[in-house]
Amino acid sequence: MSVIRSLALFVVAALFEIGGAWLVWQGVREHRGWAWIGGGVIALATYGFVATLQPDGEFGRVLAAYGGVFVVGSIAWGMAADGYRPDRWDVTGALICLAGMAVIMYAPRNH
Repeated sequence: MSVIRSLALFVVAALFEIGGAWLVWQGVREHRGWAWIGGGVIALATYGFVATLQPDGEFGRVLAAYGGVFVVGSIAWGMAADGYRPDRWDVTGALICLAGMAVIMYAPRNH
């Protein structure tokens, strides 16, 4: 059950981090204003707290593994929010990142 919980936390973290960065981007680059930027800052701070809820207590491992989720989530967010269409190399790279995340986070370890 802890792998399912961990994966769910990665997804929630990605929503807050990627969503927060997107809101800041919209506020600054698309001139949507301070409310968008403020919402983004709050979402980014929330991401930091969500990351601490991972069952694994190793900061470096959790953040390194999260990088793979961030890559895939960023591509998905771009597709949903901005109409981005990844090419085969984007998809291949994202799958490699997810494989790396799984190895870093869930490989059996001798403790």
